[in-house]
Amino acid sequence: MSNFEPLESSIPVGPLRIAALEGCRDFAEIVNQHIVEYRKTNPSHDYSSAAFQGYMADSYLVPCSCPRFGSGEGKGEIGASIRGTDLFILVDVCNYSLTYSVCGHLNHMSPDNHFQDLKRIISAATGKARRINVVMPFLYEGRQHKRSRRESLDCAIGLQELIRMGVSNIITFDAHDPRVQNAIPLHGFDSFMPTYQFLKALVDSVPDLCLDNDHLMIISPDEGAMSRAVYFSNILGVDMGMFYKRRDYSKIVNGKNPIVAHEFLGDSVEGKDVIIIDDMISSGESMLDVAKQLKERKANRVFVCTTFGLFTDGLEKFDDFYEKGFITKVVTTNLNYRPKALLERPYYEEADMTKFLASIIDSLNHDVSISRVQSPTEKIHALLEKINK
Repeated sequence: MSNFEPLESSIPVGPLRIAALEGCRDFAEIVNQHIVEYRKTNPSHDYSSAAFQGYMADSYLVPCSCPRFGSGEGKGEIGASIRGTDLFILVDVCNYSLTYSVCGHLNHMSPDNHFQDLKRIISAATGKARRINVVMPFLYEGRQHKRSRRESLDCAIGLQELIRMGVSNIITFDAHDPRVQNAIPLHGFDSFMPTYQFLKALVDSVPDLCLDNDHLMIISPDEGAMSRAVYFSNILGVDMGMFYKRRDYSKIVNGKNPIVAHEFLGDSVEGKDVIIIDDMISSGESMLDVAKQLKERKANRVFVCTTFGLFTDGLEKFDDFYEKGFITKVVTTNLNYRPKALLERPYYEEADMTKFLASIIDSLNHDVSISRVQSPTEKIHALLEKINK
């Protein structure tokens, strides 16, 4: 956050407030603390001016909740005044650990439940906040971004619904396909990449990692992750390879065509460390199959970097592959809920995104350009220079 000279010559849109839904409150607490510390240690504004009313605060969090009736119906409540504020609402639609009661039966929260609670908080704030911004790290229904047969376009409809409710900006991370923003072309939509945080987590946890073309290669597990892998390989100056999925288009299993095999395109990986980069681990089957194939091609160590670790089928397969030496590290961000069991695994590393999100929120609150935040190139070059020294 120390790079943002434009903040010194700008006036905030309004007093900053952050409303974190229950699924991401621990994460929001850390983000809030980063902003508090930054504003207290960088006194660059005249706080006596009316334009900077509420700029300095011990906390920018406002209490909010979505209590439910016995029938399972709910409502959104905000526990403090937000009139005239620049409100950021944080939601983690993947936090399945939360539960609620329906006629005495216990239900786990699904993405649909979280999205409905988000709309309830927006509804409680509309007409009072000066501007409403939604921070949704895992984009709701982001994987249902295009129509290939008679089916719904859930992500586009969800984005349009938020805009109609008065949301000005939608902030997400590593959208499965950023082109979904075409559904709301006249409104703010930003998808940020955790490339620098991945690299920093790997460097900190693997001291002997050599970031040169003789020892490292970047791997895209499928066609969809190509842009991520191309950026990563170019900025590090190393080769990249790609797997493409051969599917059986004669059948549909769990809503998609099953994968028959992964075919590899690229140079030899023999003796090299490889980094597989993608947007998410869902069940993890395709990711583990790619890791196994790389080891069969005599790769040295296999590091998996994904923005969201969902692990929908549990951790047993990852434990087995780690014990067999197919994977060395699994790096995911802390942008979504992760069970305690995952955090205790010896192969797991966290890429901390709290400071990055604090920078984004502070910049947007000042209504300044966030191009320097979006592109981590300078940070990565500085990190590489530090490593080389």
